[in-house]
Amino acid sequence: MNLIKNEDYQVQNRTARIAGLIYLCVVLTGIFNLVYVPSKLIVWDDASITFNNISTSEMLFRMGILSGLISYVCYIMLPIVLYKLLKPVHKNSAILMVVFAIISVPISYLNIQNKVDVLSLIGHAEYLKVYTAEQLQAQVMLLLESYHNGILIVEVFWGLWLFPFGYLVFKSGFLPKALGILLMIGCFSYLITVCAGLLFPHYKVPSFVMLPASIGEIGSCLWLLIMGTKRINQHT
Repeated sequence: MNLIKNEDYQVQNRTARIAGLIYLCVVLTGIFNLVYVPSKLIVWDDASITFNNISTSEMLFRMGILSGLISYVCYIMLPIVLYKLLKPVHKNSAILMVVFAIISVPISYLNIQNKVDVLSLIGHAEYLKVYTAEQLQAQVMLLLESYHNGILIVEVFWGLWLFPFGYLVFKSGFLPKALGILLMIGCFSYLITVCAGLLFPHYKVPSFVMLPASIGEIGSCLWLLIMGTKRINQHT
């Protein structure tokens, strides 16, 4: 009987580390696409500088798009692996976690089309000569703004999936309860950000609002990858 328990634990631990590895891919590609590339290229109040930045660093912009596509592929895989790990804790919550996470993926893929369209506008196609430089710059900013608005929408589901995920982590017994609490709070961090963005578009949400989500997700990623799961004593 102990041998069976050891084998089950090894499978559980291996599943946790696979989930951690996929989560790490989501985190790294997400940071590169959503934070690093925009910080280097986009100046929201200056269309001319933004257009020139993207034109002169086109490869960086393309790499950002590619990292986004990779991130969303991993975002499909992640909840499925987590479902395998956490289903024994509470199956319905695990299903809800998967549904909320995967709903965000087609929205994200459709949204990233805005960035691909930017590449068309900074190109040198003959048909673009009918537009003035200012018109092209304005269209690029409009597409970037549309992408930003799309991110605001998809953040609803980036937040919602964290609540059942956090609940499962909290109740699991083989992952830290503190991470579960941070993940559940992180759900509301995202929802607050979305509501503020829609109702008060010129208000900048303080960065500390997203701290629970950031710490919870990065902490869970690293814990799963490095620590795996702890053994639960069972009495038979």
